[in-house]
Amino acid sequence: MDTILLVLGLICLFGGLAGAVLPTPGPSLSFGGLLLLHFSSYTEFSTAVLVGLGLLTVLIAALDYFIPIWGAKKFGGTRYGSIGAVVGLVIGFFVLPGIGIFLGTFLGALFGELIGGSTRKVAFKAALGSFLGFLTGMVMEVILCLIMIGYAVVELAGYFGDSGTTTY
Repeated sequence: MDTILLVLGLICLFGGLAGAVLPTPGPSLSFGGLLLLHFSSYTEFSTAVLVGLGLLTVLIAALDYFIPIWGAKKFGGTRYGSIGAVVGLVIGFFVLPGIGIFLGTFLGALFGELIGGSTRKVAFKAALGSFLGFLTGMVMEVILCLIMIGYAVVELAGYFGDSGTTTY
C-alpha cells in the first residue's frame, strides 16, 4: 500500500505542476500528492507544514480566480473581456498546445472587449491587463507547486538516503 501511495503522490505532485500551467487546479493536485506521501511510511510532514501549505493552496486558488479579473478591471476591462479571456484560453489550449494558452488568453480578452464595444486602444489595454493577471496567477501556482515538490524531495531523500527520516 505504501508503494501505491508513493507512486500516486508523486504523480499528483508533478501533475499539479503541469496543472499550474494548464487550465486545471494545479496546486490542489500537488497538495493532494503531498497528503498521499504523508500517509505513506516514506515521509512525515509536520502539522505546521501541512496546514501552512494547505492554507496557501486555498489562498492561491482564490487569488488565481480574482487576479485576472482585477488585472482586466485595473486596465479598463469589462465582463466581455473576462469571458473572452477564458474562452480564448480554452481554445488556445486545444489549437496550439503550449503557447496557445498565452496567445488565446490575450486574443480572447481583446476580441471580447471589441465585441463588447470597446475601442481598439481600450480593448488592447484591457487584454494586456487580463493577460498580466493570468501570468501572475500562473507564476504563483508554479512557485507553490515547486515548494511542495521541494518538501517531498527533501523528505524522500531523507528516507532513501543514509541520513534517516527528517521531519519538516
